[in-house]
Amino acid sequence: MKRSGTADLPLHYGAVPPWLAERMAKLGLAVTEVILMEYGKADYIKRLSDPCWFQSLGAVMGMDWHSSGITTSVLGALKKAINPLSKELGIYICGGKGKHSRQTPNELMAIGEQTGLNAQQLVHCSKLSAKVDNTAIQDGFQLYLHSFIVSNEGEWTVIQQGLNDNTGTARRYHWHSQQLQSFVNEPHTAICGLKPGNILNLVDKDAAAARSGILTVSKESPAYLLPEIQQLILPAHHDVRAKDVDLKRLGAMLWVTHEKKPADFEELLMLEGMGPRTLQSLALVSEVIHGTASRFKDPARFAFAHGGKDGHPFPVPTKVYDETISTLQRAVEKAKIGQSDKLQAIKKLTELAQRAEEDFIPNNNFEQLIEKERNESWQYGGRTVMGKAKPPAKRSKGVQLRLF
Repeated sequence: MKRSGTADLPLHYGAVPPWLAERMAKLGLAVTEVILMEYGKADYIKRLSDPCWFQSLGAVMGMDWHSSGITTSVLGALKKAINPLSKELGIYICGGKGKHSRQTPNELMAIGEQTGLNAQQLVHCSKLSAKVDNTAIQDGFQLYLHSFIVSNEGEWTVIQQGLNDNTGTARRYHWHSQQLQSFVNEPHTAICGLKPGNILNLVDKDAAAARSGILTVSKESPAYLLPEIQQLILPAHHDVRAKDVDLKRLGAMLWVTHEKKPADFEELLMLEGMGPRTLQSLALVSEVIHGTASRFKDPARFAFAHGGKDGHPFPVPTKVYDETISTLQRAVEKAKIGQSDKLQAIKKLTELAQRAEEDFIPNNNFEQLIEKERNESWQYGGRTVMGKAKPPAKRSKGVQLRLF
């Protein structure tokens, strides 16, 4: 196994409201089913090991785009939705936050009995990955969450998160079994987070001599800086700013869904209730499903699908969220009986937006776009943790949606 990445996130507290948690579970399951149908279990496990993709998934599900809460909430939603269907899907999610993390070995043993996988080896990998991140690498973060996701084919990923009380930040660690060569010599593909000075890293490739020496003589080992392969560092500010988003990609998607109104393929137009705002959300969900790894470096962009529970960049449009879930669910059910035209139509949204990027030039309408979304949020059932969105006191003039 190799660590595939890390993410440093501002520490946020607070529970996910039930109205959002329920929707997150449904959307998470629908996205999972489409990925499994289109790309398979190994690809799904690999995606979860990518810190940028995982953050984008959380953003498209309506969580605060940059906060530490994405980790707990997304994994909780996926576990709730996927585990009852694990035998059918071939995906199992173990562990969680606090006391739930300590149940991981028992859960893996049960999975071994069901699938014939070597449960003892899986338990060993689970425990050792936690030991490496909590002990072998002393970077100031104390683990409080450990999740182990495994397929019935034996491929797995570990997602765990630690807390640094001094900085008020959290660091998320991702591991992936596919690239594992050694737990004690360069096991990580990446660690995301700020570098708090020197880090004691006994699993660095250059620390082989130190590891050997520790086995024979009790000496203080040298401190080594941790080389980070894939690093995601998110800012402390809560609002979504233009610098957080690839405006070319966001603008091209808005142009396709609001201006072009993809009339060049009939399948999407035949989907009941498919207006421009739902197309906007569906296009971003489609990219989470079909986009390549290089397209998830700006997770904030995916908050423009369903907003955020804290109201940034705008309140969660529950009516649009429900339409997105319903559209994906119907497409999945159709695909199960051999009618995949709706799934292919959803995929075309991503393809159209990517083609539009080639000649697209964004403008400076970013703030106006957010203002428009907030002003119209009440029409789409907008909600935050503070309550339901209300109509603006004074209707503002319409603004261009086109970011060019």
